[in-house]
Amino acid sequence: MDALLHGRFAYRIARFILAAAFLVAGVIKLSDPDAFAETIAAFGILPAPLVDWAALLLPIIEVLAAIALLWDARGGLSVITALTLVFIAVLGYGLWLGLDIDCGCYGPGDPDAEAFSSLRTSLYRDFVLLGIAGYCMSWRMMNRRTVPASKHQ
Repeated sequence: MDALLHGRFAYRIARFILAAAFLVAGVIKLSDPDAFAETIAAFGILPAPLVDWAALLLPIIEVLAAIALLWDARGGLSVITALTLVFIAVLGYGLWLGLDIDCGCYGPGDPDAEAFSSLRTSLYRDFVLLGIAGYCMSWRMMNRRTVPASKHQ
């Protein structure tokens, strides 16, 4: 069991799950940036002039970070982890305020069916994604190759 959890295959599956979640979310948001901008505005965190920029830049960052993570490129996992932490903070803020809105994570949803429960469900999902990111980070740390000391010091 230990070999399964610490093996390269498990790490690749975890990376794929994270990358797929962010790639799908980013592509959906890019397909309708106006709807995503409305969702961002509903949280009331950003000033109005920044909402449209955020609605364009955030999904682009998600897609690029997902692609980087798929290729196990430097920075991909760090960006995905940072985005997940930001999303958790925003969702927590929305729940704390009692906002009755869709999270906008995977595009606009049915506002009547998903309203308040969408934020809570999305928060739980983001904690799972954060756990997967934590697994990937710890796997990398445990499997880091050490550079042998130079003979000519």
